[in-house]
Amino acid sequence: MFRRVLFLLVLPAAGWAAGPTAAETARAVRDAGLDLDQCYRVRDLSLYKEDIRLYFNDGYLIFSKPVSGERIAAIFTGDVEGGDGEILLLPPQRGERQSLARFTGSPNLNEHFHTALLMFTDGSGRALLESIERQGSGRKVPEMGPLLAERWTPVVANILDSFAPRIAGDLLSPGRTDGLFLAALGGRKLGNFDVLYDPTAPEQILAGQLMERNQRVVYDVWTSFVARRFRTGSVAPPEPPFSLNKFNIDASLDENLRLRATTRASLKVGALPRRAFAFEVSRAEQVTAARIDGAPAELLIRESTRSRALRADENDVFLLTSPDFLAPGTVHQVEFEHEGALITNYGNGVYSVGGRSNWYPRSGSAFADYDLVFRYPKRLTLVTPGDIVADHLDGEWRVAERRIPVPIRVAGFNLGEYEKSSATVAGLTVDVFGNRGLDPALQPPPRIDTITRVVQDNPRAPRREVLTTIVQNVPPPDPLARLTTVATDVSACFQYFTALFGPPPLKVLTVSPIPGTFGQGFPGLVYLSTLSYLDPKERPPSTRSATLQTFFSDLMVAHEVAHQWWGNIVTSKSYQDEWLLEALAHYSALLWLEKKKGSKALEEVMADFQADLLKTGADSETVESSGPVTWGYRLEAAKSPEAYRVITYEKGAWVLHMLRKRLGNDRFLKVLAELRRQFQFRSVGTADLLDLVKKSAPPGASAESLEAFFDNWIYSTGIPTLHVRYSVKGKAPSWKISGTVEQSAVDENFSVDIPVEIQFAKGATQTVWVRTSNEPASFSATLKQPPSRVGIPAGASVLAARK
Repeated sequence: MFRRVLFLLVLPAAGWAAGPTAAETARAVRDAGLDLDQCYRVRDLSLYKEDIRLYFNDGYLIFSKPVSGERIAAIFTGDVEGGDGEILLLPPQRGERQSLARFTGSPNLNEHFHTALLMFTDGSGRALLESIERQGSGRKVPEMGPLLAERWTPVVANILDSFAPRIAGDLLSPGRTDGLFLAALGGRKLGNFDVLYDPTAPEQILAGQLMERNQRVVYDVWTSFVARRFRTGSVAPPEPPFSLNKFNIDASLDENLRLRATTRASLKVGALPRRAFAFEVSRAEQVTAARIDGAPAELLIRESTRSRALRADENDVFLLTSPDFLAPGTVHQVEFEHEGALITNYGNGVYSVGGRSNWYPRSGSAFADYDLVFRYPKRLTLVTPGDIVADHLDGEWRVAERRIPVPIRVAGFNLGEYEKSSATVAGLTVDVFGNRGLDPALQPPPRIDTITRVVQDNPRAPRREVLTTIVQNVPPPDPLARLTTVATDVSACFQYFTALFGPPPLKVLTVSPIPGTFGQGFPGLVYLSTLSYLDPKERPPSTRSATLQTFFSDLMVAHEVAHQWWGNIVTSKSYQDEWLLEALAHYSALLWLEKKKGSKALEEVMADFQADLLKTGADSETVESSGPVTWGYRLEAAKSPEAYRVITYEKGAWVLHMLRKRLGNDRFLKVLAELRRQFQFRSVGTADLLDLVKKSAPPGASAESLEAFFDNWIYSTGIPTLHVRYSVKGKAPSWKISGTVEQSAVDENFSVDIPVEIQFAKGATQTVWVRTSNEPASFSATLKQPPSRVGIPAGASVLAARK
């Protein structure tokens, strides 16, 4: 997952002294109070941050005391007669305007506010003070300082504490040009909300609101987009501050399966000298010590509710700080000691590994080399990718050493009491492991039989009397019923995808079980739901619908195998491109289903997907309208709990299916193969897919029409209802058909190419592509015989309702 990380740092040019430690600076940040001497009555004061426009029309403005020579916060209050502030923010993309409107009722943010807490490390404090002095837009009112300080000091302390690691890192960076700006505003209509500008983030501008939902603190992102100077290309996107390679992880699991590990990695400094480096690790772990080049290094580990909610993941960010600046381009060895209770024991020898993608300290998802060593109880089987370097017993322990022969983005492992089934075909090996014992959650409940008799003590109202109740235990399902079937299926689709997309990253693929209804595909390692191992007839009643049986028996297996290519060879550029990898994996699984069971099986699944997208909630809004596929994790904040899954996976698959129909099967598969070839061990974006599609467009499909396809189906929302009207005139051998396609249930900007099929009693079907709009779109054609049917193709051809 790509989340907004607020602690990426840009550090100074060579020659700066190291100065205070990160902990000392963070403490000074948290303890900074308001400066009673820097209190102003301001009028018509403004502050611009790229697309953000802030106006302090009338009120009081008080600044914080300096920390390391810089003011880092200010409070504005409109607590005067006619006091007021205003913010203006205009999202540039249609999808982001839709998002903002969903939360605020308007596609543009134009809100008056009564209070504003400003936090900044980008020089905004200096800019405001200079504007006050230069423009005469304020005058000192020191008599108000004590009153404002008494009221607002605790609030300032709370917000500074929330961002202390980021602020400390920036203050340790004299000469920086890309600090953070945050405005926490008290809106007159919208309540409390934030506007953020962070030049180090992939999307520099964000507006949103901290909320509590289902007893969890979450962050609703109203809108998030690239700032103007980055959109126009006048400034290049920031380069990563450092990169990691050559991971060496030495991990041990004690008898209680508590993990203790030492992770070493090679760190290469980026273009500027640096002291501080941001890492992530699972929240279930604690980093207890760190070293750089063998010398102890400082750790700054402090997270807040707000910063965690902004990232919306299960990881914590911490800073590793060197005593001295490390020179650009130099390579250093970093080392972490960490431990935590990552393994959950479900009983019956069934286990689950938590923090699967961040069980060791990482930063980003760049490809790297890995050497792994595990020491664990010999009663268990541990699986992890890589070539076997060593595998031996040491008393009651087994020691396994693996070396992964190619760079990968993340290393995973799993363990349990397993049975194994293997297959090797054409140099590709599949090892499928299954639990010997049943996941206790899958044990059927007892069957209760009641024996009764009819009692005729009242002839007018006979009654039934319970004689006895019999409780019978239901035999448990066999947890290995489909072990061989799964191994056969994994091997077959592994071969199929290799033929379509090229060689996988690793020639050995390990599949292992995980409790729950989900799966995950890591490099060389697939986590597969324990449900997929059961006989379909013995799965829980809630999973026995035809749709879910297909999912657990066919789609999930192939989807996770497809992630060997989509996610582990090709990765995503940002969270807004993650849909592409999930959609590619899901549609690859559908291609496999089509190969196994025919096109009807694929069309049935696509129909189910369409039905899921068109489901409505209590507000009569469809699930699909929750947001475009590019919103990624932001869809988790939607009213529908199913929005993320249905839109990312199912609408994403529909998008690719419609592209296949538009390009033709051969062109479409060539696009997928080229996508893998061009972006192997690199990240890909949605725009990159559009470029490849344009290059492979069939005759008649203009670049403009394909851009409209992406704009409407990917970057926006809407599923049209289509109605075809037509008339036929003329006589043999020249018939003239003319008609219109009308669309409804979408906004006025929705416009896509729709196939209209003209079928005949004899001969091939003729297809006319029609560009829809908010007005009826006309079409015409000359025919050699009268049509037998005219309309939008039946079945899974276009995501639309039909009249």
